[in-house]
Amino acid sequence: MTRPQIHFAHANSYPAGTYRQFFELLSKDFEIQALDMHGHSVRYPVRDGWPELVAEYIAELETRYTEPVILMGHSLGGMLSLMVARQRPDLVRCVLMLDAPVVAGWRAVFWRLLKLSGTAPRFSPAQFSARRRNVWPDEEAAFQHFISKDIFAAWAPGVLRDYLAAGLKPHPDGVQLRFTREVETAVYMSLPHHVGKLVRGKFPVPIGFVGGTESVETSQSGLGNTRKLVGRHFKLLPGGHLFPMESPERAAQAAREMIAALLAGETARPQAARDRKSA
Repeated sequence: MTRPQIHFAHANSYPAGTYRQFFELLSKDFEIQALDMHGHSVRYPVRDGWPELVAEYIAELETRYTEPVILMGHSLGGMLSLMVARQRPDLVRCVLMLDAPVVAGWRAVFWRLLKLSGTAPRFSPAQFSARRRNVWPDEEAAFQHFISKDIFAAWAPGVLRDYLAAGLKPHPDGVQLRFTREVETAVYMSLPHHVGKLVRGKFPVPIGFVGGTESVETSQSGLGNTRKLVGRHFKLLPGGHLFPMESPERAAQAAREMIAALLAGETARPQAARDRKSA
């Protein structure tokens, strides 16, 4: 029996290989594929509202699959999955957003005004990513740099090593992050302010949310609009914004259960998708 297919989209600055443990825990029940790094193709540059990143995601789905698949995304990846599903529901069975809250209402208006005024960096992680250290003498030096920070020290054993294995490349002075701080910063600075318009009315595919109870990102964004969108398909787990790295096993179990619930409520596939499959 063929396992259901998941297409995964990673969080900003964390290449897909960072989630190796999470993927392995889900692999008994699902076939999982992912784009290695979003935002690094010259064909799909990062612009305000991420239109090219959405186009890149859609191109991946059209290239990789012959039928609709489950979209699951963490943070940036969750928002992209939401936008893709709204634009091309014929490619999607359901969407699971991992700590990717819907920013709408006054928060979205405020964010748009900040971008227009040029003061957005003061209220965004961009103020840190723009000057983030990105070169070390070797991988062990990089490991010691990251493990000394609380956010990475909270990760499950082995996940930081996976991040470095997926995220470092050779540099004349040692090793360097593959996911550039310029792209990371651009992603933060171009966070969409129009998501509220995308989730008005009935969403075209089942959608769910799993987040962290201690996530600063979700507490700042508010969860009212997210709850309104996903309804009963809402769950919070102990942990922060990076809970899939902190507890891959707990995150995988929650994802497995949520996807089962979403697929149980899956509506009839749009005619366009049926036509595409039979072509």
